[in-house]
Amino acid sequence: MLYPTPIAKLIDSFSKLPGIGAKTATRLAFYTISMSDEDVNDFAKNLLAAKRELTYCSVCGRLTDDDPCIICTDETRDRTKILVVEDSKDVSAMEKIQEYRGLYHVLQGLISPMNGVGPDDINLKSLIARLMDSEVDEVIIATNATADGEATSMYISRVLKPAGIKVTRLARGLAVGSDIEYADEVTLLRAIENRTEL
Repeated sequence: MLYPTPIAKLIDSFSKLPGIGAKTATRLAFYTISMSDEDVNDFAKNLLAAKRELTYCSVCGRLTDDDPCIICTDETRDRTKILVVEDSKDVSAMEKIQEYRGLYHVLQGLISPMNGVGPDDINLKSLIARLMDSEVDEVIIATNATADGEATSMYISRVLKPAGIKVTRLARGLAVGSDIEYADEVTLLRAIENRTEL
């Protein structure tokens, strides 16, 4: 169906978001048009502010508005453990269970040979650098249970094992193909408690 250009552009913008198809994008566009000018301005300001004010933590790679982030600067955290995750949403998911008290490292992606993404394309070198002068004795790999997650975890394990660092993987409480950010808190708790050495 033909829409006026401003609505068509808005639909196109919404459809670029992950998980948003044409119908949902159209619904969101028309809803946005029906919002008050004040609400639309607030929405636009919040989008711009998030884009401008957020950065990646120079220590762990987590999305943050402070650098280093509040987790990296928290002296009460267990500095002998680093939980390696794909992205910042996974840190938030793990923090919800309030059980893990170690540090994090965010890869900002996964090794994906099928998509041409190699170890140099993710935030892996900084993990290795972090481990050189630290008291870390265990790296817990918490990548998603997908082919790319498995490829990444195996690569990290092969790189770190010769250095004598214990490398573990979250237990298989997570279904294959699932994303950590969508797992319930009990599943995440069991997964962290039952992690296994690689």
